[in-house]
Amino acid sequence: EHNVVELELAAGVLDATASGNRYETAEHTWNAWRESGVLLHDAAPAIYVLEQRFEHHGREVSRRAFIVAVGLEPLDAGVILPHERTLPKALGDRFELIKATGANFSQVFGLFDDPGCDTDGLFDVITATEPVATATDADGVKSTVWAHSDAGDALALAEFMEDRQIFIADGHHRYTTALAYRDLMRKQAAQAGGHPADPPYDYVMMALVNMDDPDLAVLPYHRIANADGVFDAAAFRAGLERHFDISELPDGHPSGALEGHDRPSFLIKTREDARPVLAVLRADVDPRTTISAAQSDAWKSLDVAVLQELVLWPLLGIHPDRAETLDRISFTKDAHAAFRATTDNDVAFVLRATRLDQLRSVSLAGETMPQKSTYFYPKLLSGLVFRDAR
Repeated sequence: EHNVVELELAAGVLDATASGNRYETAEHTWNAWRESGVLLHDAAPAIYVLEQRFEHHGREVSRRAFIVAVGLEPLDAGVILPHERTLPKALGDRFELIKATGANFSQVFGLFDDPGCDTDGLFDVITATEPVATATDADGVKSTVWAHSDAGDALALAEFMEDRQIFIADGHHRYTTALAYRDLMRKQAAQAGGHPADPPYDYVMMALVNMDDPDLAVLPYHRIANADGVFDAAAFRAGLERHFDISELPDGHPSGALEGHDRPSFLIKTREDARPVLAVLRADVDPRTTISAAQSDAWKSLDVAVLQELVLWPLLGIHPDRAETLDRISFTKDAHAAFRATTDNDVAFVLRATRLDQLRSVSLAGETMPQKSTYFYPKLLSGLVFRDAR
C-alpha cells in the first residue's frame, strides 16, 4: 500500500519540464505519510545499522553499515571522495525531488578506513538488540535494520570518523544533489536574515561501510558495444593485436580465464565469433605512456581505462567525452547476457572487478573512473530509513 517508489519515482521522468506535477506529487505523498502516521519521526537522534546477508562466491556473507547524517563537504576538499562522474539529466531530476520534498529517501553509500575493524564492537552491540525492520528482496538478499539512540555511542562514532576520509561507493548523484540543495537553502536563509546553526541541510544521509571488511563485494559491469557504421571484424581484430595478446579460449566457462593476470585483461566476443577470446595487454605496452589521456598512472592501469582508451575509442569510436557516441554502448552485470547480446550487437567485453585499492588510489588522485567501473553488491534498499533535510 505504501512504497518508496511513490516518493523516489514520482519524479521518474528526467525532464522535469515535461513531467507535470510529479515532484509536487512526491512532496504531497511525503507530507501525507508523516501526518497520517505511516512514517514515524524518531523521538531521539539514532544511529541506524543495516546488515545485508547475501551469497557471494558460493558462501553466505554479510555487510554492515552505519546509517548516519554526514556533514557535506565540497567534492574538491579531499574529505568526501568521488570515483564516478555525474550526469546532468540525473542531477536535475534528483535536485527537483529534494527541492520539493526536502528529504533523503535513500542513502549515499560511503566507505571508510578501519583496518583494525575497531567499529566491529559497536556493530556487535547494536545488532545484538531487537531489529526494527527486516526485508528480503527478489535476489534473496536479507536486509535487517536496527536503531540505536545511545548518545555516548553516537559521540564515540562521530569522533572515530572525524579525521577519516569517506570514499563514495555509490550515490554520486545523491551526494552532488545534496550539496546543491545545501547551497540553495543557505542562500534562502541569508535572504531571510541569517544562516541557522547546524541546520539539517548541511548534512546528507549516508550508509558507511568499512572498506577493509573482507566481505565487501565489488563486481564488474560488462560492456556491449556497436561500431559507428558497418562493423569490420577483421579490422577490429587487427586493431586489438596492436596492443594485446589474443588467445582463443577452450570450451567451458570462460570467465575463469580472466583470473591471475597481472596486466589489464578482458574477454571479447564479436558477432562473428563462435566463442570469446582473451585479450591481455602486451608486456611491451606500458599504459602509462601508451594512453595519452592526462590522468594518473593509477587511472591508466585500470582495466576499464585501458578498454576505453585503447579499444572503445580508437576501434569503435565510443568515448565518454563524446556524448553522441554513448548510445552505442550499454552495460550489464551478467557476463553470459553480454555474450548472448552479440547476436544483435557488434561486440561484448567481459571485465574483471575493479579492486578497492585501485578505487582508493584513483579517488585520492582527485580523478573519476570511466562510467560503470564498479558495482558494489548488493545495492542498498531504498525506503528503509528516511531523513528530513529541512
